[in-house]
Amino acid sequence: MAGLLVPMGLLFVGAYFTFAAVQGDYGLFRRIQIEAERDTYQAELDALVAETAQMTLLTRRLSDDYLDLDLLDQQARDRLGYMRADEVILP
Repeated sequence: MAGLLVPMGLLFVGAYFTFAAVQGDYGLFRRIQIEAERDTYQAELDALVAETAQMTLLTRRLSDDYLDLDLLDQQARDRLGYMRADEVILP
């Protein structure tokens, strides 16, 4: 009886640690989940960085130091509804 108790105890302890290594808070499944979240957040960060760069460029192009006539014309058309006399607007 005593000879069977020690191996069974070691088997249960080994099974517990194996389960914890796979399913626990620091296990393999949690690591896979964290890596997937990291990839999602990295993609979101990349999109925000690109959007910020675009806004910075547009802000610079509208500043007093740098005047982009094409952008000014586009903004006047979009925001104020301006158009040239020789243009035709189709519905």
